[in-house]
Amino acid sequence: MARRSRPSFTKRQKEMARQQKQQEKDARRLELKQQKAAQPASETNGEDDPEIAGIRPGPQPPPAWMEPPQRKP
Repeated sequence: MARRSRPSFTKRQKEMARQQKQQEKDARRLELKQQKAAQPASETNGEDDPEIAGIRPGPQPPPAWMEPPQRKP
């Protein structure tokens, strides 16, 4: 009957490094989540962007240069 050998020291070190890396990742994620929550809502959406300020959903009216000239009665 074969016996199982004890986990090697390097295996233990590798596992500890993996756990440490996971803890650092979790801390980084939590920090980013808190930063996003602290930001004002106006910075997170694109409504204040001057390039898209007058655009509304759906078909857009033609630009002024494409409209036919107005005739006087």
